[in-house]
Amino acid sequence: MADPTILWFRRDLRLSDQAALIAAAGEGSVVPVYILDDETPKHRAMGAASRWWLHHSLKALDASLREKGSRLILRRGKSDEQLSDIAKECGAERVHALRHYEPWWRNAERAVAKRIDLVLHDGNYLAPPGSITTGTGGQYKIYTPFWRALNGHMPPPDPHRAPAKIDPPARWPKSDTLNDWDLLPTKPNWAKGFDPWTPGEEGAHKQLSRFKRHADDYAETRNLPSEDGSSRLSPHLHFGEVSPAQVWHAVAEEGGSVGTFLGELGWRDYAQNIILQYPDYASKNARDAFDEMPWRSSKVDLRAWQQGRTGYPIVDAGMRQLWATGWMHNRVRMIAASFLIKHLLIDWREGERWFWDCLVDADYGNNAVNWQWTAGTGVDSNMFVRIMAPLTQSPKFDAAGYIRQWVPELAKLDDAAIHDPEDAGCRPRDYPAKIIGHRAARERALAAYRHTK
Repeated sequence: MADPTILWFRRDLRLSDQAALIAAAGEGSVVPVYILDDETPKHRAMGAASRWWLHHSLKALDASLREKGSRLILRRGKSDEQLSDIAKECGAERVHALRHYEPWWRNAERAVAKRIDLVLHDGNYLAPPGSITTGTGGQYKIYTPFWRALNGHMPPPDPHRAPAKIDPPARWPKSDTLNDWDLLPTKPNWAKGFDPWTPGEEGAHKQLSRFKRHADDYAETRNLPSEDGSSRLSPHLHFGEVSPAQVWHAVAEEGGSVGTFLGELGWRDYAQNIILQYPDYASKNARDAFDEMPWRSSKVDLRAWQQGRTGYPIVDAGMRQLWATGWMHNRVRMIAASFLIKHLLIDWREGERWFWDCLVDADYGNNAVNWQWTAGTGVDSNMFVRIMAPLTQSPKFDAAGYIRQWVPELAKLDDAAIHDPEDAGCRPRDYPAKIIGHRAARERALAAYRHTK
């Protein structure tokens, strides 16, 4: 029997439209491997909510592999060291994997390639990051022209089916047990509200089918928190349980405003292109002037925001939804992020870190690019002086039902009062007063911005 080939899984936990799997299976027997590597990313190790998702996704992946005659090998440690050890244990001489663009994964790929033959494939994005270039061969920094250029290369290639069978190696390397990794919270179990999620490839395709039924009115419903017209595909896409090509081909012909959703898929590609150019985008202002911003370091205000106790119902509803479910509605994410940065004048990096730990779809590129866009610090971003007004945004996007769901103290208020119970004179005693008035916050933010200039 020929030597086996290692298939290295990371954020690509699927068997269909998996270029690395197809290549590995074409060479003979395959050893599928997932390595829990917290050493290479260091402070960028997966957050707690992502670890919950990872546990269930790996369990689903192993079950799918077993149906194909294979199984998943689990190891913990530095990727290059573990892959080298696994190769020695099973006699493999080559590793196939999908290419990743987070700075720590690029470092890991270089380290692995020094120890064993590493073959990298594309497949986690609509087009390989770095491949969509300007007329002079440079990299795009602004989303709109990037999307226009990317869209000119669409549709992506047709997705590939999973192999009917995956040949096992003559001898399996040793494997950890998933439960021994303690990825799930227990004391306390703060993930009880995560139950509606179904991690794994099958769950991803079921969610895609559900979204497809209303993809045509995406632009009209995605901004309404009470209706929730979001696709809810973001964690499935982040963990690679479904490929963007599969999503594109499933919904592209649905008509209506589906083009808006396809633009959001393109935003994922844009974010990867940005971190490819700026690897430290989650920790460094892209606009140097903001290094002089006099951010406030109020732990009390930061904690109030994290707990959903700011006195602004739409903000509090979003932050409580995040804690309870590991996800927040996309429109509310912008409102909550803007509030932290501009109303509380707290450094955007504090919010980025909180989202990194609490989101099941915490993606390095998306998270960093979205926070810098909101803060006005990014290479392509909203202007800092454009300050969202939560008390206006809430009724504008009909968030009353959403607030009632996540801020039960306000559930009995009518639609006229629920967006600003303090101003309406009916704030319940168990709901906090506004942490700061909107006008005062706006004036403070603009004064801080003038300091940077």
